[in-house]
Amino acid sequence: MKHKITIVGLGYVGLPLARLFATKYAVVGFDIDEDRIYQLQKGIDDTLEISEDLLKSVLLEKKHSDEQVGLFCTSDLSQINDSNIYIITVPTPVDKHNHPDLSPLFTASETVGKIIKKGDIIIYESTVYPGATEEECIPIIEKISGLKFNTDFFAGYSPERINPGDKEHTVDKILKVTSGSTAESADIINELYKSVITAGTHLAPTIRVAEAAKVIENSQRDINIAFVNELAKIFNLMEINTSDVLAAAGTKWNFLPFKPGLVGGHCIGVDPYYLAQKAQEFGYNPEIILAGRRINDSMAKYAASEIIKLMIKKNIAVKNAEILILGFTFKENCPDVRNTKIADLIAALQEYDIDITVFDPYLSKIQCGGYANFKSVISESDLDNKKFDLIIKAVDHNKFQGFHFKTFLKDSGIIFNLKEFSEFLLL
Repeated sequence: MKHKITIVGLGYVGLPLARLFATKYAVVGFDIDEDRIYQLQKGIDDTLEISEDLLKSVLLEKKHSDEQVGLFCTSDLSQINDSNIYIITVPTPVDKHNHPDLSPLFTASETVGKIIKKGDIIIYESTVYPGATEEECIPIIEKISGLKFNTDFFAGYSPERINPGDKEHTVDKILKVTSGSTAESADIINELYKSVITAGTHLAPTIRVAEAAKVIENSQRDINIAFVNELAKIFNLMEINTSDVLAAAGTKWNFLPFKPGLVGGHCIGVDPYYLAQKAQEFGYNPEIILAGRRINDSMAKYAASEIIKLMIKKNIAVKNAEILILGFTFKENCPDVRNTKIADLIAALQEYDIDITVFDPYLSKIQCGGYANFKSVISESDLDNKKFDLIIKAVDHNKFQGFHFKTFLKDSGIIFNLKEFSEFLLL
């Protein structure tokens, strides 16, 4: 059976996957963002996950003729009604109350429900709680399509493992978990991914197992980071350098090398809430998971308080102080600002009437949205040799290597390393 694939959602997850599949299959990339489609058809990926040359190597200007291999991007629903594999890769965020927001997933399911045919397979990659695919999404497809699940169409779940900004661990080099709603569909799905994933696949016994595996991956990281964040608070009180402690402890073969810091983004800071809410529906309150979330969500305010204490200790006037923050995105070498905790840090500092300037070379590549309550620059030259009372090393972009701290620091100025929640001393 020759597969024709449609990827629904062309963001950080969908585009790399579509590009990879397009090396061997006829692939249509579908997204409701017409501007995004326009840019992609020109070979431009604003997320910076796929280079222009790599994207153009698989791009087709027109929809496939017969079974032509390559990628055609569109926002036109009529252009995707002849596929037999539909892979949904839309975001799954939380709302302002940290409750899972599945509305993008429901909308994508409605879209697929309008066009699927008998024998088609729908695969979900978006992070969800166990049971969401079969209990929440499939009924939508059944209702709109009029087709019967596991009789007329089939489903699978293969959790995304994209690491934004990471050019080493790309989608093809990360082992892929797969699953299907029947034994036959599971084999088809597993073989499909195995044909492009060089790292191999792991076929989970059920969709719910695959969903659970994904949601605990990031929950585990969140809890481990919360632990070292708590250690940083403790050791700061003891006036012990946390990095030195972790380096010493890391000499043991089975010590896990986690570092303190702010936890933002669309995965680690979000996924634990999906598992927590589902657990609560079963009458269980997940204490460790939610405790980790509370610790990590508190770290921006903690960092702000440490900064203020350091300024007072160094006799720097807090009110109207001028601070430069290096980095705004949620992680290094990535233009993604979703759920960035640097915004929380800025908000906490501005309660003290502090003047904030942000230097992030990726800010010109992204939509800042509501993050407009500070001055921003995208290059060192834009700072115009201005002097600051304090510089915060917030996000370790490679582009910051060789940054001239002394040029932009007042004689009495200081540097704060957000990765250690402490003063950084220049050699």
